[in-house]
Formats: sequence, C-alpha cells, structure tokens
Amino acid sequence: MGSNPYQRREVYYSGHVQGVGFRYTTRQIAGGFDVTGFVRNLSDGRVHLVVEADKDEITRFLKEIRSQLGEYIRDVQVAELAAAGEFTGFSIRH
Repeated sequence: MGSNPYQRREVYYSGHVQGVGFRYTTRQIAGGFDVTGFVRNLSDGRVHLVVEADKDEITRFLKEIRSQLGEYIRDVQVAELAAAGEFTGFSIRH
C-alpha cells in the first residue's frame, strides 16, 4: 500500500551555528510542528539534527529552521532514512 510517509532525516548544519542559540531556537521551532528527535552540537563546530515525522512536516520544519537561522548556515548535508520511532519528543542533547 504505497510508501510510508513517515521518515527520519539526519541533517548536519555548518557555518556559524554554535554559540548563536541555534539548538534552543531549533527546539522552539520544533514545538510548533509534529516532529520528534534531537539537536546537538558536534565537536567539529557543526550542529547535528535528527528529526522524525511525516515527510511533508519535516520539509516544513526544516524550511522554518532555514527561515529563522539561515544567516548562520553555510552548508547543509541531509540524509533520508527509515524512521525508527525511538523518540517521544524533541530535545537538545549535550
């Protein structure tokens, strides 16, 4: 019966994305969407975002992140994966 619209995306943001409230803003944005996952800083200066939701909801969520935080983002790498269903909410990880 067709493909499951529920998916997982792992996104790596690079640029001036640490020390600018990127994770907190991302978590705040997530509150307005039906998404689960987490966002965390990486030691190499990038921000790692994992999100699971309906495909269209993820697209809208990531578009809003770019809308609000795009000035800090230089590059984005995205991987689409099968949803694992392991998250109950959206959090900041350290």
